[in-house]
Amino acid sequence: MGENIGAAARAMWNFGLDRLVIVAPRDGWPNPKAVAMASGAGRLLDEARLVGSTSEAVADATFVYATTARSRELTKDVLTPLVAMQDAAARIAGGQDVAVLFGPERAGLQNDDVARANAIISVPVNPEFPSLNIAQCVLLIAYEWRRAVGCDPDREGELTEPLPASHAEVEHLASHYENRLQDAGFFFPPEKAAGMKQTLRNLWSRMPLTSVDVQVLHGILRQMVRWKERGD
Repeated sequence: MGENIGAAARAMWNFGLDRLVIVAPRDGWPNPKAVAMASGAGRLLDEARLVGSTSEAVADATFVYATTARSRELTKDVLTPLVAMQDAAARIAGGQDVAVLFGPERAGLQNDDVARANAIISVPVNPEFPSLNIAQCVLLIAYEWRRAVGCDPDREGELTEPLPASHAEVEHLASHYENRLQDAGFFFPPEKAAGMKQTLRNLWSRMPLTSVDVQVLHGILRQMVRWKERGD
């Protein structure tokens, strides 16, 4: 809903966050109801990036958190908002580009979205009433972000390790392996193929890969394919 997007933008700006990416908005874009709810945060809507998919939204990020109140069968680190934003602050101080995913209010994030994240943020809501307005969830995360950076405002950090691979690099790696494994008949039986592919993508997103790691893994697969084709 446009109202939810506007309220989320207002919550972001309350705590100094202004990089908003909107994925396939239900009611189209721009949306006058979003502008009305944003109040003084209309600039965030004007500058928001509109994309068609979750993958495109986080393509430049090196670490992605997915927010959900529900248990998932996907194996990932599950963090509270406080711990997640402390972790995010440290990563950004080290030169990383961090993103937080929020799902539609009606159903939340889908497993395919969560599979592309590196970790999960779980808000400790009342299990008897777990439904949380998306703007309220944004407000919680933004508040914890402000607290995390406010504890050490002079934190600059020095880059001492290679930068993690971007989401786009990991996505390309996942597609490379998926395509080659498809050719090799790995995804069998056919009715289980979709679940196997999702599990594989979840595996890649859990691994703390650097750009160098990604290139090495591409090279390993290419060489294995060449070796097979030569019949050595």
